[in-house]
Amino acid sequence: MKSTRYFALTATLLIGLTACGRSDPGASSKSLDEALIEVAELGDLSRLDSLLARHPEPDVRDSCDWTPLMKAALYGHQPVVARLLDAGARVDAQDNGGYTAMMLAASNNHAEVVDLLLQRGAMVDHQEATKGWTALIWAAKQGHASTVATLLSHQADRTLKDFSGMTAAEWAGAGGHAEVQRLLESATPTSG
Repeated sequence: MKSTRYFALTATLLIGLTACGRSDPGASSKSLDEALIEVAELGDLSRLDSLLARHPEPDVRDSCDWTPLMKAALYGHQPVVARLLDAGARVDAQDNGGYTAMMLAASNNHAEVVDLLLQRGAMVDHQEATKGWTALIWAAKQGHASTVATLLSHQADRTLKDFSGMTAAEWAGAGGHAEVQRLLESATPTSG
C-alpha cells in the first residue's frame, strides 16, 4: 500500500511541475488523438491496437505537448510503451519543458520502462529545459535505487550537474537516499 501512495505522490509532483494532468475520462466527444493519448495513459493495450489501426500516427500531442509514449512511460505501462515504439513513436520526443518519455519513467521509478526505452535508443543524459535535470538526477532525487542502477548500467553520466550546480549524488544525499548515493559514488566515472 505504501508504494501505491508513494507512486501517486511522485506522479502528482511530476504532473504539477509540468502542469499536465490526467486526461479527462468523462469527456464525451474525443478525437482520435485524444483517445490515443488516453488509452496510452490508462495502459489499455487492446484499445491502443484498435486505435492505431485507424490512426497510424503514434506521436499525437496534447495541450502540453505530451505524446502517448510519454503518458504510457509516466505510468509504467511497459507493453504499451513497446507497442508505441513498434508503431514508430519517437523515443526522444520532448514536451514543452524538454521532458522525454524516459525521463518521465525514471522520475516515477519504472526501471523496466527506462531499460526498454534506452534499449530502443533513448538519450540517457538528456537534460530538460526547466531545471537541467537528467533522468539520473530525477531518479536519484526521488531515491529510486533500481532506476538509478538501470541508468548507470546504460552509462548515464553521474557527473552531470543541473542548472543549480548539483549532481545526482548530491541530490541523493540532500534527500537522505544513502543507498542511491552509494550507488552513484561507487559507479565508475564515465568518459567525457
